[in-house]
Amino acid sequence: MEIEVIIKNAKKNDQSAFKALLDFFWNDVYGFQLKRTENENDAEDIAIQTFSKAFDKIGTYNENYGFKTWLITISKNIHIDLIRKRKSSISNRSGHKDHENFYDIIDESPSPEDKLITEQNLAKLLRDIKKLKPHYQEVINLRYFQELSYKEISEELNEPINNVKVKLLRAKKLLAEIIMK
Repeated sequence: MEIEVIIKNAKKNDQSAFKALLDFFWNDVYGFQLKRTENENDAEDIAIQTFSKAFDKIGTYNENYGFKTWLITISKNIHIDLIRKRKSSISNRSGHKDHENFYDIIDESPSPEDKLITEQNLAKLLRDIKKLKPHYQEVINLRYFQELSYKEISEELNEPINNVKVKLLRAKKLLAEIIMK
């Protein structure tokens, strides 16, 4: 299927078209951000936000321009906003001398749910899930083990629903690749 047809289907809110666009352009956007940020996590977060924003605003896309160019422009603007936000945050923090920073300590001991999964012969799947980056593990856990809706996951993670959908889509794709190996 040609990209133009996929884009038209995405404008009609076809979820398979969104997935096709994500699969087709992910490496371009992620690679672009990896060169800019030199940080895998930042590049991945910005790429997820890029697709989320693009899918949200797909109706405003002008076919006279390349879709990849449009995505890269969105990605570039998100990165610029992130840099501005960080600079602002650093200057705000340096003006205050409060030492009331708290850090969450992750408890990596097996939970009762983990033990139950192991007992039900799903240990292999769990091991594969644990090969994913933590934010992908979390979204898989919330969606498939805690059975939360997209809206509930969005509230839990304090992220827009489209970010959750893109992150879950990416997590499933990566998990499928791990399982296939």
